[in-house]
Amino acid sequence: MSAEHPYSFFASVEKSFDKAALFTKWDTGILEQIKACNSIYSMRFPIKRDNGTIEVMEAYRVQHSQHKLPCKGGIRFSEAVNQDEVMALASLMTYKCAIVNVPFGGGKGGIKINPRNYSVYELEKITRRYTSELVKKNFIGPGIDVPAPDYGTGEREMAWIVDTYASLKPGDIDAAGCVTGKPITQGGVRGRKEATGLGVFFGLREVCNMPDVMKRQGLTLGVEGKTVVVQGLGNVGYHSAKFFREHGAKVVALAEFEGAIYDPAGLNEEAVFQHRKATGSILNFPGATNLAKSSDALELECDILIPAALENVINGENAPRVKAKIIGEAANGPCTPEADEVFIKKGILCVPDMYLNAGGVTVSYFEWLKNLSHVRYGRMEKRFTENLNTHILSQIEELSGKKVSDKERLAIMHGPEEVDLVHSGLEETMITATREIMEIWLTNPEIPDMRTAAYVSAINKVGTCYAELGIFP
Repeated sequence: MSAEHPYSFFASVEKSFDKAALFTKWDTGILEQIKACNSIYSMRFPIKRDNGTIEVMEAYRVQHSQHKLPCKGGIRFSEAVNQDEVMALASLMTYKCAIVNVPFGGGKGGIKINPRNYSVYELEKITRRYTSELVKKNFIGPGIDVPAPDYGTGEREMAWIVDTYASLKPGDIDAAGCVTGKPITQGGVRGRKEATGLGVFFGLREVCNMPDVMKRQGLTLGVEGKTVVVQGLGNVGYHSAKFFREHGAKVVALAEFEGAIYDPAGLNEEAVFQHRKATGSILNFPGATNLAKSSDALELECDILIPAALENVINGENAPRVKAKIIGEAANGPCTPEADEVFIKKGILCVPDMYLNAGGVTVSYFEWLKNLSHVRYGRMEKRFTENLNTHILSQIEELSGKKVSDKERLAIMHGPEEVDLVHSGLEETMITATREIMEIWLTNPEIPDMRTAAYVSAINKVGTCYAELGIFP
């Protein structure tokens, strides 16, 4: 480990993997293959800044596993990007996809920049050049490696990527499937923006609906009435807070890098977001109390704590002061292995990132399928379903002599649109994954925590894939 990065994120992922591997039946060689990063592409390329100076960019793309293709994982723009981080995030993507039964290998990319320091034109040049470098080495394509948005990137960057790819691969009918998280007009899917936050909500709601688990945590069944603290008001934190609030939970605190705010009566994430937009800070929100440090929010009394910002925010130092009964890891790697040890002793249930924030990749999978099938979800069946439901409803009303209310009529007659089908597919995915992990954990008393159970689930699925492929000569 270098002096610059004394804490190896990849080493901590390997540590968690090794802990879980003890509860699996796989040969050491297969375990080593699952753990290893298959391909690491480290690149440097120059771009000309608006002021005429030349700057050399540092960028990466890692393909952790090709047990299923394509590889899948986001591209982040951040000054913290380094090879170790990209390797760790790529490996987490492999395990994440396996857990939620999405048939992709894990990948990840990153460019070491602070996007705030560059103009839109400069960012476009950087993104397009990065894409062309990936094309040169066959590190991108609908059947090879499919990037997505991550920290510091969004729909705009994905549109630049798909346009660059299509221009370099003329006539590739499936070119739109080379990247996900695109704008709707460029082949994106409705429901992608809120997917990760909604997946966090579906996963935690399923945990909250398990009587044995809730009894052990000393909580009542269901989401309603639970107090929630969310760290991070980006896309994931915002939508996590939104769905919990809409389903009857109380978001008592929100934290961002400039500080945190607390209101026991509950906060509205949209109002806080608008306040931050207007003032540049979430602090001094009307009716809320300011907390001196952003990290103070992590130590508040609450039922559910959702860290939705960056990695390693809960570690061996502050974990003993965490008072939440359940932690839902919406960010990638927000809790260190040392923190996990503390949670086990304190009886805190930590719902792990590697499956809880898989909403993004699940809906990315739906977008990729849409791109390969060249048809929008719901287009074929929406009208048929509506016509059929209308007919059934009129028959029931005629036979019973009773009329249904207008609100119920709309609900019954409604044919599924793309966003309905995407949300439904995501809900099914998160509920199934939660139950699979819980079954592994609760039927094996030696498994210490839910994270280890999630890794066991992932290792078993990837191991089975390797064993059945018969790739070992």
